[in-house]
Formats: sequence, structure tokens, C-alpha cells
Amino acid sequence: MNLARKTMNAPALAAVYERAWRPAVFYLASGRTTGTDRRDAVDALRLRGPQKVLDLACGPGNFAHYLSGYLTDGGFVTGLDYSPAMLAKAAADNAGPRVGYVRGDARTLPFADGTFDAVCCFGALYLIPDPLAAAREMIRVLRPGGRIAISTSFREDNLFGTVSTAAAGLSGLRLFDRDTFPDLFAAAGLIDIDQRVHRFMQYVDATRPE
Repeated sequence: MNLARKTMNAPALAAVYERAWRPAVFYLASGRTTGTDRRDAVDALRLRGPQKVLDLACGPGNFAHYLSGYLTDGGFVTGLDYSPAMLAKAAADNAGPRVGYVRGDARTLPFADGTFDAVCCFGALYLIPDPLAAAREMIRVLRPGGRIAISTSFREDNLFGTVSTAAAGLSGLRLFDRDTFPDLFAAAGLIDIDQRVHRFMQYVDATRPE
């Protein structure tokens, strides 16, 4: 397990992730607040009614619990993460009537095809050992007509991007170029693909056609 993944599995990080670590690090990386990211997530996923939602690599549940507030009776958010420390924090701080948490591997999701109306992964794909396999799994469990949304790292196709990629790789982080996820989504047959770049972060969402 590389340094980045060890850090994300540490109980000490789980304790401060939602209130301090994520807001500070992601603001530096993107210029965006957690509140802005959460509101945009609701819009990107088109949350409404009794939808079934998967929040992949949910961490301490800071997004999963927020998203569940936009669902009606019958709707439910499943937060999945690999870290026991993060899941313990999620259960303690972000439980609710329309959200629950499960431990699992993003590369082999324990759900049937087309289980969810919306699937998301915010700020974690660059940590997963095989992020493209995880993205394909997200698409597999998304029902026709459903929405997928991710936020992940971004690098420019220039010398600075090359140096940044090498430096990030020393700790186990991946930086993705502009085409990786739009191309993957298009190859899987997704439509309405939209990408926004903010500093070192990219936000990509799409629809699985009916």
C-alpha cells in the first residue's frame, strides 16, 4: 500500500477529514469550497425523488449524507469505502434514515448491473490502484437513464503537468489528463458528457442512455 493510501486509511485523518483536511486541501487544489462542490453534485446527479445513489469512496460520509437530504421516502444513498476508519467515522457522524455505509473494493463492486439511478465518486479516483476499472464498475452498476459524476485530479499537457505527475506519483497519487474520463465515458456509450476544470481538479458528468 503506497503512502497516499496509507494516509487515507489512517484513523487520525478520518477524525479531521470532513471538518479540516478536505476543505483546506480541495480549496487549494480547485479554488472551490466543499459547499459549492456539494451543491454542484446535486445538480450534476439530478437528484430528486426516491432514487438509489452510490457514493463510491465515500470517506467519512460528508457527501453521502448531504446527498441523501435531497431524496424522498424510498430514496437511499449507499456510501462505499475501503477504509474501516473512514466508515466508522461515517457511521458515527453522518448516519441518517436515507443513507448507509458498506466496505468494499471500488474495482469489483458488490452490486448487480443497473442497481443505481445515480453514481458518483468525488476526490478519490486518483488514489484507487486501478481507477479506470473503478470507473467502468461505476458505469456497470448505473441503470439506463442514470447519471454519473466524478471529480478527480487534472494535469495540463505541458512540462508543468509532466513534472507534477512525476512528483505526485512518488506518494502514489495519479494525475489525469483532459481526455481520460471523457473518452472512457464516450467509449462506454455514455452521452451528455460535460467536463469542467478548476485548477488541479476536473469535474466530469454524463448520462447512461435509455
